[in-house]
Amino acid sequence: MNTERRWLESVLKAVEDTTVVMPWARGARRKEMIARRIELEEPDVLSA
Repeated sequence: MNTERRWLESVLKAVEDTTVVMPWARGARRKEMIARRIELEEPDVLSA
């Protein structure tokens, strides 16, 4: 009887190839996006 588990090997290989961005890794990029959005929403009071 073969005790090798091919499915385990394929799962481990798939995990190595996965490139998911975790929430804690996107902090700086997310802050920049929010800052740009806020900048567009606020009217520029000083330029008249």
